[in-house]
Amino acid sequence: MRGAHRPKERRPAEATLAGTRAPSPEEQARVREILARLRETYPVARTALNFRNPLELLVATILSAQCTDERVNQVTAELFRKYRTAEDYASAPLRELERMIRPTGYYRSKARAIKAACRKIATDFGGAVPATMEALLTLPGVARKTANVVLQNAFGIASGIVVDTHVLRVAQRLGLTRQTDRDKVERDLMALIPQEEWIAFSHRLIAHGRQTCRARRPLCGPCVLNALCPYPQKSG
Repeated sequence: MRGAHRPKERRPAEATLAGTRAPSPEEQARVREILARLRETYPVARTALNFRNPLELLVATILSAQCTDERVNQVTAELFRKYRTAEDYASAPLRELERMIRPTGYYRSKARAIKAACRKIATDFGGAVPATMEALLTLPGVARKTANVVLQNAFGIASGIVVDTHVLRVAQRLGLTRQTDRDKVERDLMALIPQEEWIAFSHRLIAHGRQTCRARRPLCGPCVLNALCPYPQKSG
């Protein structure tokens, strides 16, 4: 079931990145229009990863690096039947875990990351995935992108904006940031986007990057953001 573990309410952020200039009124107006067009184009904002609880989402997010969500969902259908707790993953034979997740790519490093993160969850957090940015970042192999995905989708907490390869590309093309470092990109976006929009904005920019603002041959002609986009290599 897609995203079966649903938060009842959105909770405020408890950890953010600091330091950037305030946007000008013109930038704020442009951002509001971008948000409005994305909202109209992608009214359903949610992750495509299948999960039933925070642990499943954490594992799926680790597996999603350099892999499509569709492939991850195929792999986790069996994986989640076999392993149900952090202790299960922590004690799983490494070779067996590698075999099960091999189709997602980089399976050796992913298996080690999953086992190490789940070992810390089991020993330091009583087997429950922590619900703060600070605590999640102590897990081996978990950086801000993964932590934001878990916080947003499993707990409804807006601690930041997910910056994956799609968000990075689209944000740069839209002129929302000039940075290439993902933490700095996130900082710029957090300064521009109202906090109550952070979760939906993350999903919508990812969807837009996948469907329209593709890395190669972006569909600039029919793009709903075309008139607002300064990307110098626009096509069509």
